[in-house]
Amino acid sequence: MKISTMEEFATACGVSRPTVSKYFNDPSSVRPSTRDRIEQTLKDHDYRPNIFAINQNRRLTKNIGILVPNLTDPFYAQLAKSLEQRCLEAGYWPILICSHGQTDLENRALESLRSLKPAGALLAPLGGDSDLIQLEKFAKEIPSVVFDSDVEIGDAFVGSDNFQCIGLIVDYLCRTGEPPCYFDMPPVNLNALQRCEAYVAAMERLGKEPQVIRLQGADWDFERVGYEQGLQLIGQHRLPSETILCSNDRIAIGLLAAAYEKGIRVGRGYGCSLRVAGHDDHLWSQYTAPALTTVAQSYVSIAEHSVETLFQIIHSGERTPQRESTLFEGRLILRESA
Repeated sequence: MKISTMEEFATACGVSRPTVSKYFNDPSSVRPSTRDRIEQTLKDHDYRPNIFAINQNRRLTKNIGILVPNLTDPFYAQLAKSLEQRCLEAGYWPILICSHGQTDLENRALESLRSLKPAGALLAPLGGDSDLIQLEKFAKEIPSVVFDSDVEIGDAFVGSDNFQCIGLIVDYLCRTGEPPCYFDMPPVNLNALQRCEAYVAAMERLGKEPQVIRLQGADWDFERVGYEQGLQLIGQHRLPSETILCSNDRIAIGLLAAAYEKGIRVGRGYGCSLRVAGHDDHLWSQYTAPALTTVAQSYVSIAEHSVETLFQIIHSGERTPQRESTLFEGRLILRESA
């Protein structure tokens, strides 16, 4: 017999519809003999219930919304993977949506997540381009933890300490060679602004003159931005320092390609005339030529603390009266590029 509905399955089992629902919500909640009967019927009829529909009928769903601005960026891809894994391990169903760096798509993503009645949400907003009214409305309705890009909404924020990270690598570069100029990333989120401020503050603290190069562009194609504008600056002999700190690894990778094309050797060894460093420790930064000196963000710590904080709010049933903020320090990763 072909079984299409939960009612038909309950009839085949010889148990009530509520008992079947109770089993699918928590198999250990029914008697062992009933559980055996249900599981045998599942095998006999090869029935697969619509778990999503079951979930949506609960008073509190097991859905967790995850919003990121760009999934082609290795940083967000790695974070999203860690967040999804931790939600699944805790028995929740993660629903990942990308806003693709666009305000209207971020708003539509929030509406989509709201319609799925999530128990909570993990949000990495665009930041300066976000519709703050819509973000705040969402976060008031649904327990929300913001990660990576700090926007003043939600119950908590979890991210990296940009001032500690940038200060760490500026100090190293100044101690080991010519003080760095700074390749600023296009202002796609609030981290871009914070990292530039952190560079200026670190240089001034060390008594050095900050030299910020504003890269043109307003999208997430950082490798192209670093490559094209690196070619221009190198070709016109306009680099103000032989040491360049890039605001993220992707820009640094583009700059390394530009230097190679211009015949400039990058690194710390004999014959090298340029040092390049980045930020984030993306997965492929160790495989560039030369391997990239950078600052590692703690993907695992950010993901674990974000999920733990959200689950505490969900399980307690109480929203935090005061918004919490947790920042994780970065680690200096020394490789051949600087």
